[in-house]
Amino acid sequence: MADQKPKDKPPTSRIGRLARLASLAPRTLPFAFEGAKRVLGRSRSEEEEAAAKERMAQEVKKTAEAMLKTLGEMKGLPLKLGQMASYIDGLAPPGHEEKFQAALKKLLDKAPPLSAESAAQMIQTELGGAPEQVFEQWEREPFAAASIGQVHRAVTKSGARVAVKVQYPGIDKAIENDLKSISLLETMMSPVTKKFHAKQAIDEIRTVFMSELDYAREAEMADLFRRINANEPDIFVPEVHHGLTTRRVLTTEFAEGQGYADFCKTASQEARNRAGEAIWRFTFRSMLRYGVLYADPHPGNYRFMPDGRVAFLDFGCVKMLPPELVEDMKRYMRAAMDADWDEFDRACVEVLGYDPNDESWDLYRSYTLELMMPLTTKEAWVCSKERARETVSFLARGVRSLSFKEGELPNIPHVPKMPQDFTFVNRLQWGLASVMAGLGTVAYFRRMSEPWIREGLHPIPAA
Repeated sequence: MADQKPKDKPPTSRIGRLARLASLAPRTLPFAFEGAKRVLGRSRSEEEEAAAKERMAQEVKKTAEAMLKTLGEMKGLPLKLGQMASYIDGLAPPGHEEKFQAALKKLLDKAPPLSAESAAQMIQTELGGAPEQVFEQWEREPFAAASIGQVHRAVTKSGARVAVKVQYPGIDKAIENDLKSISLLETMMSPVTKKFHAKQAIDEIRTVFMSELDYAREAEMADLFRRINANEPDIFVPEVHHGLTTRRVLTTEFAEGQGYADFCKTASQEARNRAGEAIWRFTFRSMLRYGVLYADPHPGNYRFMPDGRVAFLDFGCVKMLPPELVEDMKRYMRAAMDADWDEFDRACVEVLGYDPNDESWDLYRSYTLELMMPLTTKEAWVCSKERARETVSFLARGVRSLSFKEGELPNIPHVPKMPQDFTFVNRLQWGLASVMAGLGTVAYFRRMSEPWIREGLHPIPAA
């Protein structure tokens, strides 16, 4: 039972964190071998295929449970990767997505919490008193726990019900060590990683994830999104209690409502359509009208309120996009909407870095159109898991066909060098597609989005 006792802090040493990840290797090897067999294209009999599926089915649940325990205890970047695997369709082992993702769902907001004493000490350090002194009421046990902090219910001295996010002690050091390990791996494999432009992606990840550790910045971003969406009736952004917020403690208005999984199971199609439209408007209107990217669209960040509004809870992973990048994105979106294929091709070259003289041109061009289908289709678009998986599978199939050709040695195809700021735009595309698929939203996304794409950027409303 000692192992079940909540820890006071996550492991922070570089060696210790690498050792924990290494312990997952025996579990993931069967997936790697199976994936290699599929990629290399060796034909198998029906009996061999059935046996392979049976072996995989036995491994999937054990592997997901091992990941849940290890990544949940580590927190930080490994936990963020586990969260992505739990909800982005197309990342889990083919044919076993539902079982694999179901086991990892707890990582979204129910990861193993740290001890109540650890959270109390953080409140003491940051706010100058024990939780019972600072707040009128304080719940020792958190109701949510995720990658860099856990959330407690409380009531302020003025009687307001609040959610208090408390950062894990030492998580800044843990994330920094994770990033150092990734950078070291990138350096060791530089002949390969240079082709993938890995260094610029790692630099961008470092900048964005380290900024997430500053809850004072997150409070500012929450205020910004409240202003942006002040006139949006279906969007709710909880108010920040700035007097009870510091760099490592964030106190906000408590948002009532259902979690994502329960809402998807119980809500009517009409309610899911309305909620999906609210999430779409929140995400794309902010980005295309104001240049503000909400880059963490995972299911734990939403609450579905009794009055039909959607509450947005986490503003740590927010990026201010350069105005010229937003205008460049609108350029190829408008061209696709207008079926101006000459202009679309020019934008693919000049904005996205695609090479029209390389054999990868058709793949990347087609993939971009695949991602934009909800925007280019004039009819109602049905969000489904099959379509969400295709946003991942389409690219994977194409890269595989270019990499492994009969009678030739494997070869890494051309990888476009996109703007560094595009790193989290790509993360948004896969994540949001899966969130919308879970809701099963049916909506006229082109009709909703076209005004933001046609117009220029707006100034962000002043405080």
